Amino acid sequence: MVEISTSVLSVDEEKAITTFYNLEVAGTDYFHIDVMDGKFVKKDTTKKMLKYAEYIKHISNLPLDVHLMVEDVKAYVDSFISLDPDRITFHLEAIRKKEEIIKIIKYIKENGIKVSIAIKPNTKIEEIYPYLPYINMVLIMTVEPGEGGQVLIESTINKINKIKQYINENNLETVIEADGGINPENINSLKNAGIDIAVVGTAIINSNNFKETMKKLKK
Repeated sequence: MVEISTSVLSVDEEKAITTFYNLEVAGTDYFHIDVMDGKFVKKDTTKKMLKYAEYIKHISNLPLDVHLMVEDVKAYVDSFISLDPDRITFHLEAIRKKEEIIKIIKYIKENGIKVSIAIKPNTKIEEIYPYLPYINMVLIMTVEPGEGGQVLIESTINKINKIKQYINENNLETVIEADGGINPENINSLKNAGIDIAVVGTAIINSNNFKETMKKLKK
């Protein structure tokens, strides 16, 4: 069964606490924290996501799945370490030098946090192969990062297929997460491609019944 990491990006601030509680009751496996710096992507969600992550830590024991869409990865890792997330994801495109990527991987792990690397839809899947033995998870973006409510880019499903095959052939334990435009209508194609975790935002948050939607996503 695929796990669900619910993106809280589109949660209304006035209803945040109630929504987080209802999402936990509905059966989400993780709370997905979409952190944007206004540079790597247009939006800046830093303050909102720090606030939401703090709220969640006070009312829930469910793990935080932090996704950094930022240029200054180290500074943002430091901002979220104190919230004890289950894992922190940073973008391969944000750090160009291999030694810097390895350094960040080690730094996150040294703080007792799982590490994940994300790639955008246009980044070649082969670019992440060298890092797979060192990370716990790979996040395949199925839309361009930075906006909620986008339509899933079909060609990204082939990337998931390809990386799943590579992981299996090399006996790696790297988990695959997909993020962007996922809903009950298209999630099966992603499951068949080999994902372990689906990040779902507006399809859950905008639904009339969180529990029903979660059930449809997981079945």
